Amino acid sequence: MELESILYFTESKNILVTGATGFLAKIFVEKILRVQPNVKKLYLLLRAPDTKSATQRLNNEIIGKDLFRVVKEKWGAGMNSIISEKLTVVPGDISREDLGLNDSNLREEMLSQIDVIVNLAATTNFDERYDIALALNTLGAKHVLNFAKQCVKLKVLVHVSTAYVCGEKEGLLLENPYHMGETLNGTTGLDIDNEIRLVHEKLKELRAEEASERAITLALKDFGLKRAIQYGWPNTYVFTKAMGEMLIGDLKENLPVVIIRPTIITSTYKEPFPGWVEGIRTIDSIAVGYAKGKLTFFLCDINAIVDVIPADMVVNAILAAMAAHANQPGEVIYQVGSSRRNPVRYGNLYDYGVHFFTKKPWINKDGTPVKVGKVPIMGSMASFHRYMTVRYLLFLKGLEVVNAAFCQYFKGTYVDVSRKIKFVMRLVELYRPYLFFKGVFDDMNTEKLQMAVRGNTTEADIFYFDPKCINWEDYFLNVHLAGVVNNWEDSSQCVYSRLYAVAPNSIL
Repeated sequence: MELESILYFTESKNILVTGATGFLAKIFVEKILRVQPNVKKLYLLLRAPDTKSATQRLNNEIIGKDLFRVVKEKWGAGMNSIISEKLTVVPGDISREDLGLNDSNLREEMLSQIDVIVNLAATTNFDERYDIALALNTLGAKHVLNFAKQCVKLKVLVHVSTAYVCGEKEGLLLENPYHMGETLNGTTGLDIDNEIRLVHEKLKELRAEEASERAITLALKDFGLKRAIQYGWPNTYVFTKAMGEMLIGDLKENLPVVIIRPTIITSTYKEPFPGWVEGIRTIDSIAVGYAKGKLTFFLCDINAIVDVIPADMVVNAILAAMAAHANQPGEVIYQVGSSRRNPVRYGNLYDYGVHFFTKKPWINKDGTPVKVGKVPIMGSMASFHRYMTVRYLLFLKGLEVVNAAFCQYFKGTYVDVSRKIKFVMRLVELYRPYLFFKGVFDDMNTEKLQMAVRGNTTEADIFYFDPKCINWEDYFLNVHLAGVVNNWEDSSQCVYSRLYAVAPNSIL
């Protein structure tokens, strides 16, 4: 593979970034502004009703973040002119045709000028409503592709998916595409148009029954999970992302397309500074749950590989792939992770967490430190189910009998405990595939791309994404966990924290 200068490629280019307020998108925008101020323009698609609202989101949710302090220091007083000249906010919505663009003049400008599209818009909620997940992860991919086909100067479309479209496959997982209608369990009949029709019918049925919005949300979450499991995927997120890949592969025609499949994305390794993280990261939730003393057990296969990759490495891979595949019709897939070349295991994470939070304990709101130690490890779902049965389900069964004997006197308590148990069991089932994952992601294509970048000695240190350079112990103890603590705003939002808060301590 030959790769010319990435800096030269991005110079004077017009780049459309969808999902611009997302974690990766912010890092992508910051990187471009910092290393290539001669980019012509970054069009940032944000979900907003108008330009004023989109501009407010740009200032508050992107440029206003601490992530941009390095680039602000670099360009000083010239930063404002760079923002005004290089960044164009685009109010829109990838769930709609033509990306929901209402400004016809802006639309025509984009269609005539855009060189590169990077699609980072998605919902990553494992337990999302099926209609929303389909609209964003599946139809959104199609809408971005259709828009790309209309861009007369387009050189490449980069679509960011997830490595976990593989579901629960084991062994070496190749960088292969998913073909239209392909399923993980061999079940036939997967038809994306039919999935859209089914969810519309389900929504229409629920509204005809005058179901509440909460009831509709719960029903559509259950429906999406049911459809995913029917075809072999463990949750709605990876199912709809896989169908998005199918649509791109089927409809791309002669368009140059790159699909990036990152694994579990963690805080920045090096740039713009180590340890920047935002939002809810799954393994971070476990760490905070433990640090706060809420995690009284650790549910996972301690020997299983947890494939993590720092966010800045994913962004560098995106930039390298953009340059490598410009004007080359066809589709190529890059799995960006660490499991094959520099694996880290859940056992390692457990040790790092104990070490870090023993030395640097979490400080409660009242100023007191939380003392932590080693917690029991449940290495199988069977052990978890035994734990839940002994500690909670037997009590719930007894409460049911007592409640019946006392004329529903304890009905409120019974309903509350039952609801919490169901909540825990649902979350555990959703995340089970990743706590006991037995796959390793092949990254042969990604390794070739890394070699091509290393061939340009002047840029190898700028666009690094080789996980072999990471010392995981140093990264987690001195970079990542410190970053998580510094950036954590509300751990109660996180599913893992809610899981560990509810399961061990608060059900009864």
